[in-house]
Amino acid sequence: LRRFAAAVVLAGITAGVTGWACAHLLHTVEHFVWSISEGHLVTALETVPWWRRFLTLAAAGVIGAVSWVLLHRTGPGPVSTEQAVAGRRMPVLRTIWHAATQIIIIAMGASLGREVAPREAGAALSGWISDRFGLNEEDRRILVACGAGAGLAAVYGIPLSGIFFALEALLATFSKRSLASALAVSGIAVFVSTGWARPEVYYRMPELVSSPALVAWAVLCGPAIGLAGALFGEAVTRAEQKRPTTTRLLWVMPLGFAVVGAVSIWVPWVLGNGHPVTQTVTNQVAEVGPQALGLIVLLLVAKAVTTLITVRAGAWGGTLNPGIALGAALGGMTGLVWSLIWPGSNLVACVFIGAAAFLGASIKAPLTGFALVLELTHSGATVLVPTALAIAGATAAASWWRNRAKEHDENNDEEEEETGPVALTTGPVEKAN
Repeated sequence: LRRFAAAVVLAGITAGVTGWACAHLLHTVEHFVWSISEGHLVTALETVPWWRRFLTLAAAGVIGAVSWVLLHRTGPGPVSTEQAVAGRRMPVLRTIWHAATQIIIIAMGASLGREVAPREAGAALSGWISDRFGLNEEDRRILVACGAGAGLAAVYGIPLSGIFFALEALLATFSKRSLASALAVSGIAVFVSTGWARPEVYYRMPELVSSPALVAWAVLCGPAIGLAGALFGEAVTRAEQKRPTTTRLLWVMPLGFAVVGAVSIWVPWVLGNGHPVTQTVTNQVAEVGPQALGLIVLLLVAKAVTTLITVRAGAWGGTLNPGIALGAALGGMTGLVWSLIWPGSNLVACVFIGAAAFLGASIKAPLTGFALVLELTHSGATVLVPTALAIAGATAAASWWRNRAKEHDENNDEEEEETGPVALTTGPVEKAN
C-alpha cells in the first residue's frame, strides 16, 4: 500500500510536468509559426493570408511524415493508451517522441486535438513508475489509466475530466481504489501544471438559460446528435485502421495535409484542434442568429471531412476537441431550425448541449464528454436538466446503433460458418456425379 501511494503521488507529478510541457511546446510553436503573442489560434487564422495557411499545413505534413517514418523504421510503432492499460509496455522515450510530433503538427494547424500526446506520455511514465515500484498487474493497470487521464487533465487544467476519462473510458470501473487513485493523480497533475488558480476559460460562452422550448429540443434532437456522434466515432476508427505506417507516409501525409490546407483557403476555421470552429459557431449563434445557418453547416461538413482526411493520411492525435466542434455546430444548426418552429430557446445552450451529447456518443463515454464541455466552458449549471435529457437520448441512440451493427456482423459470421462446410462437401459430390 505504501509503494502504491508513493507511485500515485509520483505519477501525478510526472503527468503534471508532461501536461505543462505539452501546453508550452504547443504555444511556442504557434507563436513561431502563426505569430501569436496571446489568445488562441482563431485570432491568427482570420488575419494571416491564405497562402501562409496552405504552406504551413503542407510543411506540417512533411514534418509529421518524416518523423513517423523514422519512428516506425527504427523500432516498434506507437503503443496506444488503451493497449497500455491492457498491459502492453510503452517505451518512454519513443512515446515522448511520438507525442512531441503530434503537438508540433497540431500547433501548425493539423485538424486534430492535442490531448492524446499528454495522455500517452502520462501513461508511459506511469507504467515506468509502476514497474520500478514493483506493483502488481491490477495496480499497474489502475496507475497507467490514471496517468493517462491526468495528462489530459493537466494540459487543459480540467481535473474532473481526467478523473472521468480514466474511470469511464479506460478502466470501465468506479471501484474505491480506482476512484481514489484517479482523484489523487489528476488533482496533483493539475496543481503541478496550472497551480491552485482556475485556468482561463477555453470556450467563451454567454449565459445559458433553460426554457420549455430548450427541453423539448433536447428530448427530440438528443438521439439524432448521439447517432451522428456514433457514426463519426466509427468513421474515425476506420480511418485509424487504414492510415499508412510505411514510407507511403512520405507522400500520403503531405498530400492529405495539402488538401486540408486548400480547404482552409475558404474555411480557415477548420485548422487546429477544433477551438476555432466551436468559438465561431458560438459567436455566430449568439450575435447573428438564423442568418448564420449556412456558415454553421459549412463549418460542420468542413471540420468533419478535414479531420477524417488528417487521420486517414497517417497523422496521430485526438478527436475530443474536434468532436466538441462538430457537436457544437450540430447543436447550433438544429437549434436555429428549432427556433423557427418554437421560439424561445437559448441558442448558445443548444451549442453547449450539442457538444456534450455528440462528444459523449463519439467516444463511448457520456460522463467524460459532459465533464469536458462543462470544464472547458465554465458553464452548464443552469441547463443541467436539458443537458441530461439530451445526453441520455444520445447515449441510447448510439448504443442502439452499435448493438445493431454488432448483431449484423455476428449474423454475417454465422452465415459464413454455415455455408463454409456445405461448399466443402458439395464439391466432391458434383465431381463424382
